[in-house]
Amino acid sequence: MISLELVKAAAERVRPVVRHTPLLPLDQGRWLKLELLQPTGSFKVRGFFAAALGLPDERLARGLITVSAGNAALACSHVARQLGVPCRVVMLDSAPAPKIEGVRQLGGEPVFMPRPQLLAWMSERGWESEPQTFIHPFADPLVQAGHGGIGLEIAEDLPAVERVVVAVGGGGLIAGVGSAVKQLKPSVQIVGVQSGGYPLWPRTFSEGRPPALTPATIADGTSAPYDPAMQSVLAGCVDYWVTVPEARLREAVVELALTGKVVAEGAGALAYAALDSLEARPHTVALVSGGNIAADLLGELLTAAISRRG
Repeated sequence: MISLELVKAAAERVRPVVRHTPLLPLDQGRWLKLELLQPTGSFKVRGFFAAALGLPDERLARGLITVSAGNAALACSHVARQLGVPCRVVMLDSAPAPKIEGVRQLGGEPVFMPRPQLLAWMSERGWESEPQTFIHPFADPLVQAGHGGIGLEIAEDLPAVERVVVAVGGGGLIAGVGSAVKQLKPSVQIVGVQSGGYPLWPRTFSEGRPPALTPATIADGTSAPYDPAMQSVLAGCVDYWVTVPEARLREAVVELALTGKVVAEGAGALAYAALDSLEARPHTVALVSGGNIAADLLGELLTAAISRRG
């Protein structure tokens, strides 16, 4: 686990530039942690500020580079802009248009690659030939520590918390949150959630090795590739896994928008979508991790929901 001291230091470092996000009560002892209210619309700014502000001046001055399907790209671009340094982002060529446009508006330079080329760039550590300083979007301990600030806030705002439900992509978010919560409150259960359209981690742990999968999910933010360095991290902080059917995830985005007044992207709605499949237990927090959903996808989901209801 990430040490509690490292998490607390990261939280203090980023306190002036991120938001202490609220808990929105649902029913039956359930809450939503609204990380989509962070600058750039997702939790990612916590980790990128924590990592960038921890860099020596010389490395920060070189600028930042990361790899991302979208939200880490936005966060890296925002952080670089706030700190006055350049930013480049290696992105999937299928990344959602709002996230691409957001990167450009924030001054970041997107570099597009098809998924096989991007995976090769990562496995070959392509960033080592780049002039900018690379921040790994999920495997960097300082990024994970920055995300751990969410766990500190949950423990502070809801001392009676008994379970925290978190969507998982590469694993940096749940590594940070789980590390913080487990060290403050060891009895709290940490639940990892993925979509049935890309159940990488549940299958990895159940089958003993990572399966060959192609993402087929609206939760594009959870489509990160398998990283062996993360398996032991997740084994240490995740108590159990839930796989949400893709159809249920699509319904959950609409439910959050219409009943919760919370507009979440696919990955952002995953933890909420998993709540109904969990046994009744009070004091559960589900993280709504991001809200950067493409307008056409949201329209498609709403139209489909209206059609089903007649």
